[in-house]
Parts: sequence; structure tokens; C-alpha cells
Amino acid sequence: MQSIQAFIGARSWGLALVAGAALLGATAAIAADGVTVADAQSVYQKERAACLNGATNQDQATCLKEAGAALQASKRGGLDDGQAQVEQNRLLRCDGQPPEERQNCVRRMSGEGATTGSVEAGGIYRELVTPDVPPQRN
Repeated sequence: MQSIQAFIGARSWGLALVAGAALLGATAAIAADGVTVADAQSVYQKERAACLNGATNQDQATCLKEAGAALQASKRGGLDDGQAQVEQNRLLRCDGQPPEERQNCVRRMSGEGATTGSVEAGGIYRELVTPDVPPQRN
């Protein structure tokens, strides 16, 4: 009987250690990603409220399941807002430009100059006016 209790006690300690390590790993992943547990929990609470209020286009069970999964992924550092990819794509558009125009393209894509139009209207027009100073004559 004592050996069974010892086994159960050791097993409980082992499970507690594994759970503690998992929590520590999740916390480290959140800290490395720059997202705090409070941030992730706050987003989850907002998503959960939207699910419960019927403010989504999903049934309530699916919505709650997805909100919980997103919270877990955020805790593991598995969620990405895609901004790094957007920035990379923005700069890749300039790779096809001639070398003398690439710097101006990067400046336009970074928000300098004027932007008009929209995707819905058929395109976005970006304009950056840069003075072209002729060389000095002696």
C-alpha cells in the first residue's frame, strides 16, 4: 500500500514539474514575442465577449473554440500579425526598379510623398517629388 502511495506521490510531483515547465516555457515565448500574458488574455476576453454577444459570423461553440485556440497560440508565440511580411513585400516591389530609382521607390513605399487612389479604384498612385540639382559649372 505504501509503495502505491509513493508512486502516486512521485507521479503527482512529476506532473507538477511538467506543468510548471510548460507554463515557464509559455511565459518565455510570450516575453520573447513582446506579447504579455495580460495582452493575450485581454484579446481573448474581447473575442469571447463578441462570441457570446453573437457579433461574429460563426456559431457560438466554434467561435469560443477558436478564441481559446488563439489564446493558446498567442501564449506559445505562434500568432503573428503579418506586419513583417507586409513590410518585406512592400520593399520587394522596389527590387524591379533600376538602381538609380530604387531608393526613391523605397522612400515612396515607406510613406514619403503623396498617395492617391485605392485598390478598389484600380490602383494606388504614389508620388515623391525630389529636386534634381544640375552639376555646378566652373
